[in-house]
Amino acid sequence: MALPAQLRPIQHYLRTAQEHENRDPVVSYYCRLYAMQTGMKLDSKTPECRKFLVKLMDQLESMKKELSDNESITQEVVGNAHIENYALKLFLYADNEDRAGRFHKNMIKSFYSSSLLMDVLSVFGELSEENIQHRKYARWKATYIHNCLKNGETPQPGPIAMEGDEEADEFGAEGFSVPGPSHGGSFRADPHSEDQSSAPGPAPGIGFASGPGSVPTGPPATNYNNIQIPPGAHAPANTPAEPSDACKPAAAARSGPTVDPSLLNAQQQGGVQLTPEDFTRAQKYCKYAGSALQYEDVSTAVQNLQKALKLLTTGKE
Repeated sequence: MALPAQLRPIQHYLRTAQEHENRDPVVSYYCRLYAMQTGMKLDSKTPECRKFLVKLMDQLESMKKELSDNESITQEVVGNAHIENYALKLFLYADNEDRAGRFHKNMIKSFYSSSLLMDVLSVFGELSEENIQHRKYARWKATYIHNCLKNGETPQPGPIAMEGDEEADEFGAEGFSVPGPSHGGSFRADPHSEDQSSAPGPAPGIGFASGPGSVPTGPPATNYNNIQIPPGAHAPANTPAEPSDACKPAAAARSGPTVDPSLLNAQQQGGVQLTPEDFTRAQKYCKYAGSALQYEDVSTAVQNLQKALKLLTTGKE
């Protein structure tokens, strides 16, 4: 069924859902859920829009039944962590390519897809300030690099001051097709399907120190037009395809992590009252740690577990 003109703003989210249909059904589900919720606000009264949205609702119900044994669908906190991890993995990949001066359609699409998934996170509630900043920077960077390549210019790598308030849209509609994974079809914005022969590996700059202070490593946070962009703060998500060794962010994390001695025998301090939000945040840190371990990224895993322990024992982050 054709997308009604009134619902055009949701087309990129529906396209992202379609791209992830087989590769990551959880991403596909939440992209459609966001599209449906947004579409209801745009126009749910005209016959063509109502018909389209009802069909989309039916599709969501069908997916929910098919994924009824998936915790990312049945448990909101797990779903939130899944989408956030995936969005930040795309962001980190694109940012590493950008800082290394490797400009190509795939990294542009990764920046843009990351910004779309930051929008999708709003189905779980209000976005954090950090994710709002990541979204704005990713969308602006995608537009800037796309326009440079389109005009035959060489983009300036790494963090630079944002000019204007451009919204990446036109190139997003094009959809940069790259060779798909082994299961057939094509997947757009797979960071690891790009030819790796000229990619020596991730550029340095995004990560965390392993100490208890949770201080970001790499270049300091840079002010982009008064928008503070942190240099990255999350464990990577599961990759949408098996990455090459050159793409794994765990390479720099092989050294033994520093553990905060005060947390080795941690017990909850007297009088500490934990809120439901505290438990939710602690669950997210544990989820990030589990994701990092899938990359064998011990430092990031330890750091997130330490943050969870500190929160549970002191009530503070």
